[in-house]
Amino acid sequence: MAKLIYSLDGAFLGDIALDKERMTIGRRPGNDIHIDNLAVSGEHALITTIGKDAFLEDLGSTNGTLVNGKPVTKHILQNGDVIELGKYQLKYIGEAAAANVGGQEDFEKTMIIRPSAMKAVAPAVSPASAATPPAAASEPAVKADAPSAAPKPAAEVPTQGPVGKLQVLNGASQGKELVLTKALTTLGKPGVQVAVITKRPQGYFITHVEGANYPSVNGSPVGAQAHPLNDHDVLELAGIKMEFYFSPA
Repeated sequence: MAKLIYSLDGAFLGDIALDKERMTIGRRPGNDIHIDNLAVSGEHALITTIGKDAFLEDLGSTNGTLVNGKPVTKHILQNGDVIELGKYQLKYIGEAAAANVGGQEDFEKTMIIRPSAMKAVAPAVSPASAATPPAAASEPAVKADAPSAAPKPAAEVPTQGPVGKLQVLNGASQGKELVLTKALTTLGKPGVQVAVITKRPQGYFITHVEGANYPSVNGSPVGAQAHPLNDHDVLELAGIKMEFYFSPA
């Protein structure tokens, strides 16, 4: 299980396990992570854990949230990232590192699908302390984070029953397909709209991560919680429509 190392001006205060899907950070006692300091807002930030990935979001705090010294609004946490709230630090330790597996991250890496094109790129291991994926329009449509060492093949979820696929229905990439064999696939355009599709024993789910508007399924916004996907559902994300369907295993 991933955790946070809690410290004040470098002095260790304790460990906090990320044992809930949504954990709030703030000065009010009702927060999951309570920091009683005037530099911290009542509801300062939120950490959402999906599978083995964790997403940090500043909740409009007065003094802002820093990660590795840089202000962030939303950020995909990487092993070793340091969240700064006033004089307090929360160092993120990913699940694999917390389990002492040599610091190697075993979760699936981000793939970004942009409206202009869609090309398959082999996934790779991200470096620890990596920043959020860049959103430059000139980059490839699907991007795997740069490896910090020799890349290793991404582990696929054992196939049980039909495998989910996405087919693009509009735009320049119309007709392109993406096979959802990975535990986690991130779709969208950073700064505009981002969502993740997770493969779980119960099936496939889409969850909103970033953007003012939620992605839609069959014309209806999915909301803040994970939304199950059914055969032939039509998703719309960052202006792109995609059909989700099952194919034989």
